Order: sequence, then structure tokens, then C-alpha cells
Amino acid sequence: MTTAALSALDRTRIQRRTVGILSFGQVLGGIAFGATVSLGALLAADISGNDALSGLATASVTLGAALAAIPLARLAARRGRRFALTAGNLLALIGIVVVISAAAMRFFPLLLLGIVMIGMGNAGNLQSRFAATDLALPEHRGRDLSVVVWATTIGGVAGPLLLGPGERLGHAIGMPVHTGSYLFSLVAQIAAFALYLVALRPDPLLVSRTLPETGSVAAGLQRADRPVAARYAMFAIAGSHVTMASVMAMTPVHLSHMAMAGRGGMSDGASMEMDVTVLVGVTIAMHVAGMYGLSPVFGILADRWGRLRTVLLGQALLVTSLAFAMLAGETAWGVMVALILLGLGWSAATVAGAALLTEASATELRTRRQGRSDSLMSLSAAGGAVLAGVILQSFSYAGLAIAALVVVAVIVVLSPLGKR
Repeated sequence: MTTAALSALDRTRIQRRTVGILSFGQVLGGIAFGATVSLGALLAADISGNDALSGLATASVTLGAALAAIPLARLAARRGRRFALTAGNLLALIGIVVVISAAAMRFFPLLLLGIVMIGMGNAGNLQSRFAATDLALPEHRGRDLSVVVWATTIGGVAGPLLLGPGERLGHAIGMPVHTGSYLFSLVAQIAAFALYLVALRPDPLLVSRTLPETGSVAAGLQRADRPVAARYAMFAIAGSHVTMASVMAMTPVHLSHMAMAGRGGMSDGASMEMDVTVLVGVTIAMHVAGMYGLSPVFGILADRWGRLRTVLLGQALLVTSLAFAMLAGETAWGVMVALILLGLGWSAATVAGAALLTEASATELRTRRQGRSDSLMSLSAAGGAVLAGVILQSFSYAGLAIAALVVVAVIVVLSPLGKR
């Protein structure tokens, strides 16, 4: 079969199958990663004995993702998406075992190492959205990317909601506090590893290289490389992510403080820990629903309304979220509304930003820039999470929201660069 025949007869079928497999993998990845996001800060605060160090958990996740993003992108460029995604899953599996061991030994440095490895695995999950664009037609790129992002909703919401059952299961079998849900993460990661290894055939990135100009010339939408717009897309993605990650990372600790204050600062041990875990799980689940639930809508908007306009819509949602955090952040409902809007703003900005980055990059530069974008996004969030812990302890939750507004303002001011 010739390349042209392959493009005409099989491209749509392969793309549809690829998006389906990537979406199912994101469901499993969301379940696996949900426990890390929700419990990492609590574990760090508990084992270290210092709330100011709780941000190191999210920082470690994002640092791991930053360290692995470029190597995994290079692995994808050499061997295809399948190898890169399965390598990420393997790193996450090892990380989960290390985290549980660290909690049992109450050894803080080992805990951070395990969370770093889980973050390395999450770098693979992040690259799934770019894998969805390898064979996508340009006019459907935002839509296909957003479908894979949306699939994370199922696992991402289910993961935090499993915290309560996970704690009960962990308590029943004698696991350390705040680690029971990692059992669900372990099973989900194993399933995702098997899925990508067995089912992601043919590899979408390798197939795309057999097609003339990845189909863009045929669609009449091929453009010259636009490095300024690509750099702005990287910055908008990173800035939106650090805004989201910094506030989200400190929310479990903030909610824990609120729960304690609601009981006059008194705690009855295990039952209080369970109540806080459930409160955190529900709030983070709603946040994750905001992050992924409407991503197809934002993907369609990015295709039809424009990438840059959708990025700016995301910034408007982030501003609204931070306003709720400042004005109503001492109430449970205020925190929940802020976290939902925070997720929506992140979704609009990152979906549209990823589409802008892809279309502003020449075909031979895309994989490299995608890896750099993920690395920059994760490194920025790692630094932001560390600073967030200090800001929360020194200036309160409202002060953290004010600091995050500065990042949003810079993204808006620099937005004309996205047109170049």
C-alpha cells in the first residue's frame, strides 16, 4: 500500500483508535495520580511535622515531571509514543512503592523521592495529549487533544473520591495513615502500562512520519514555523499551570486548618483525620472535574474561536477563581467554587495553548518543543508549590491568591505575542 493510499484509507481509523486508547489510559492515569495530588501535601506535613514543607509534595511531583519530560519526548521521537508512555508508567509504579515504604518508615527524604518518581510517570500522562495530535487533521487538532484531556475527568474525579475507601482499606490491613489509596493507584498504573504496551499499535507518531507533511499540506493549513507564538504558548501553559498548581497544592492544608478551627482546634485523632481526608477528597474531586470536564468545549472553542482567545478566556476564569479564594476562602463553599473555577481556567488555557504550540511549530520541531513545554510547565509549578507553602504560612490563603494574580496578569499583557 502506498503512503497516499494509507493516508486516505487508514488515517481516520488509526486516529480514532489512538484517541480511544489514549483516553482509556488517561482514565487509569487519573485514578493513579489522584491519590498523589490529594494526599501528597498531607503526607509531607504529617511526616515532616511542618506545614511549610507541605508544598514540597506538589513541588516533587512537578519536579519529577520536569526532569522526565524532555527524556520521554526524546524517547518518543526515537522509538514512538508507546515506548515513552510505558516508560512513564513504569517509573510511576516504582514511585508508588517507594512512597508507601517512606510513610511506613516516616522518612521524609524518601517520601519526596517516591513522589518525584510518580511525577516522572505523570510526564508520560501529559504527553498523551500531544500524542492525540500526531495524526489529527489541523482543523480537528484542538478537539482530538481535548477529548484525551477530558477522559482524565473520570479517573481524576474517581481518584480523590476513593480516598475515604482507600483509608479504610489501608487501616484494615495496617498501612500507614494517608497511604491506603495508593493501592488503587498501583492497580491503575499496572493496567495503564499493559494497555499502552499491548494496544497502542500502530504507533501514531511513527505512522505520522510516513504521511506527506502529516496531512497539513493536503488540508491547506500548513504554516511556516512561528517561534515567537510557540514561546508565548509555552509561557501561557506554564503560567496557567503554576497558578493552578500553587493554589491547589495548598488547599488540602488550608482545608485541614479550617476543619480544626471548626472544632475549636480540638481533634479526636483517627476520626478527625478521616473527616479531613473526605473533605479534601470531595474538594479536589470537584477541582479535577473543573480541570477536565469541559475540555472538549474548550477544544472546540480553540478550533473555531481561536487559540489565543481561548487562552485569554482561561485567564478570565482564573481571575474569577482567585477572587473567590480571596473573598470567600475561609468557607468550605468558597474554597470549592474557587477550585472549580481554577480547574476551568487551567483547562481553557492549557488545551488552547497546547494547540497553539503544535500549530506554531514546524513538524520536525514539534516533539522537541512539546517536551520543553512540559518541562517548563512542571519546573515552574515546582517552584510555585514551594513558594506557596511559605506564602500560605506567612500571608494566608488570600495572600496566596493575590500572588497568583500577578502571573495571570503577565500572561494577559504578553498575549499579543501569540499572534506573531
